[in-house]
Amino acid sequence: MAVGLAITSEGGQYYNGKVTPFVVLSCIVAATGGLIFGYDIGISGGVTSMEPFLKKFFPGVYTKMREDTKVSNYCKFDSQLLTTFTSSLYIAGLIASLFASSVTRAFGRKASILVGGTAFLAGSALGGAAFNIYMLIFGRVLLGIGIGFANQSVPLYLSEMAPPKHRGAFNIGFQVCLAIGVLSANLLNYGTQKIKGGWGWRISLAMAAAPASILTVGALFMPETPNSIIQRSNDPQKAKRMLQRVRGTADVEAELNDLIRASSISKTINHPFKKIIQRKYRPQLVMAILIPFFQQVTGINIIGLYAPVLLRTLKLGESASLLLSAVVTGGIGTVLTIISMILVDKLGRKILFLVGGIQMFVSQVIIGSIMAAVLGDHGDSAKAMLT
Repeated sequence: MAVGLAITSEGGQYYNGKVTPFVVLSCIVAATGGLIFGYDIGISGGVTSMEPFLKKFFPGVYTKMREDTKVSNYCKFDSQLLTTFTSSLYIAGLIASLFASSVTRAFGRKASILVGGTAFLAGSALGGAAFNIYMLIFGRVLLGIGIGFANQSVPLYLSEMAPPKHRGAFNIGFQVCLAIGVLSANLLNYGTQKIKGGWGWRISLAMAAAPASILTVGALFMPETPNSIIQRSNDPQKAKRMLQRVRGTADVEAELNDLIRASSISKTINHPFKKIIQRKYRPQLVMAILIPFFQQVTGINIIGLYAPVLLRTLKLGESASLLLSAVVTGGIGTVLTIISMILVDKLGRKILFLVGGIQMFVSQVIIGSIMAAVLGDHGDSAKAMLT
């Protein structure tokens, strides 16, 4: 796991400084790491519902979707190869994140962000140019490596660069970019599927290079965080100069001293994993594991990823499924994430966490109920509703 230097001083929120254009610009560039992740979530489901794409790479799925009415609606997209296309990114991302923590700790947050952006850039180019399934899946693996590095280093970078009293809003900047990425991808899919000749999917896959280029080039010019400077070089003066630039004030002694103290404490712990499983840290450990675990196993990401496929299963047309996916999962998600960004430091994390959990529960019960009532196993009552 990457080691960040947590500031636990009671006066942390009263450090001198302000939100400077320098730190805002740096964090915007870094937050495009969320944009590439969101773009992939939005693009994958849309592309896998495009008939030319399925016909070229997954003809068996295409045949079941178009011709075989005896196949259960829930099995028409059941293909090990199609599942491999989707899951290869996340498997690669999981493995890459394990290495990313070591790179982040040893070489800094910038290095991990640069690796992530470069890998994603290469993967998007390969996906857009793919002429066989092997190129397609290898491109997905490169995308996964990029996401693994970016998802590990970008939130840490944002947290360390943000002024303490605005840290919640800056951290949600990653999620805002993720939501914008989903929306952009869905809208792009809606446009590219209308291209005659059936090659619009190539544009959808290749356009992932746009946010990846911003992240990669931006990483070359982004400053390293003061936390990372202290952690790696143990140069207080260099860290002080960077902290003064980031905070827009010369009076940064209180925050700098806390960073140095946190770094010194972290270096005295020889076996951090043994330390964290001690009984006194168990409540924090359990929460740190279970909160993201249950957030993921709700399957909410699957709704975002497979929204166009789900809508195609409901017999909606290709255009209608992509448009509804853009409006519902992309548009609403972006708006509510921006609202959360505004409210998080006023209402606190817990309230937003509870509200979000309740909304996910209710929405997925409704989705399951509608699919069971309207679709059934071989139903087609929604056919051509919005085509």
